[in-house]
Amino acid sequence: MSFLIIYHHLSIIMNVGDLVSVIDENLRGKVLKIIANQVKIEDEHGFTYQFSKDKLTIIDSDLYKNSPIIKKKETPKITSKKHNKAPLKLDLHFELLVKNPSDYDAFERLMIQREKLQETIDFCRKNKIKTLQIIHGIGDGVLQKMVYDILEGLTNIEYDSDGFFYHQSGNVEVKFL
Repeated sequence: MSFLIIYHHLSIIMNVGDLVSVIDENLRGKVLKIIANQVKIEDEHGFTYQFSKDKLTIIDSDLYKNSPIIKKKETPKITSKKHNKAPLKLDLHFELLVKNPSDYDAFERLMIQREKLQETIDFCRKNKIKTLQIIHGIGDGVLQKMVYDILEGLTNIEYDSDGFFYHQSGNVEVKFL
């Protein structure tokens, strides 16, 4: 019995013309008529419905109008310095890898570049470096193909293998997972 008394005190006063929403249904409308506990409403399309008062709630657009807005200061996120670093860069242009580039033939050059790439990938994994940018250049695509062939054989990495600039960028960024 006390539940009914409490509920009666919490009931909302509805008037003709109020906008209401039907509880547990996707339906809202305007109150047309109230007879005892029954309310007749009209939705936005002109259809009329009849519901018990306890199945409706008033849509009050001014509900939060006078409520103060409290802006809380956002605390800065703490990120480790290790993860804010720019990616490690490996430039595979041959003249940067050896002293006398003209002393090597094409096959030797490619093998030295391959070895340098493998060493750098191993270094990144050993030292928990998250990102490696490999600069292979554009050229005729032989070095680029070798880089992507090696990357395809690796696990726990992400890289863009078919992006828009795949053939034009001259580099690839590798993320170690």
